Amino acid sequence: MSPPTRGSPTAGGRPTPFRPRRVLGLDPGSRIAGYAIVDLEAPGRFRYRECGTLVVSPKAELPDRLLELATELRALVREFAPDEAAVEDVFQQKHARAALVLGHARGVVLLVAAEAGLAVHAYPPATVKRTVCGNGRADKEQIQRMVAALTGLTHLPATDAADALAIALCHCLHVPAAERGARS
Repeated sequence: MSPPTRGSPTAGGRPTPFRPRRVLGLDPGSRIAGYAIVDLEAPGRFRYRECGTLVVSPKAELPDRLLELATELRALVREFAPDEAAVEDVFQQKHARAALVLGHARGVVLLVAAEAGLAVHAYPPATVKRTVCGNGRADKEQIQRMVAALTGLTHLPATDAADALAIALCHCLHVPAAERGARS
């Protein structure tokens, strides 16, 4: 029998107790990447800290843009000291080249998180939208409006920042259920 993992019942049948944590939500992109910092304080209770975008040099070659993205992400991790990271799961793209470039950016995000020792949690886009908006097919504007309402923002965040914030909130809303031993 394998030892229990975090979020699964312990040997005594009790779920892993809840622990507060800081979540870094990330929406990878090779030119613009969204990020969000949210503190999960108690099951279902979170505090918005910051969200924004990392914009890399659009005219630079892909390897240079990826290096710039990694450098910016490392600075975010140093500044905010997150405990966990949440990203969108891989999804199908219509254009193979766009999917490949996005995959490179996602790889940089995963690498930086691994370097920092962060647990990384991935959620399918429809799960993020359904969790935050109540509709797995929500559009960008619905996501912007909903994350602003959930966090008390008085303005709509940029679309990439809103996506990262939605990913972080999705994780915050799924983690407590996992720690109670339920399916998320």
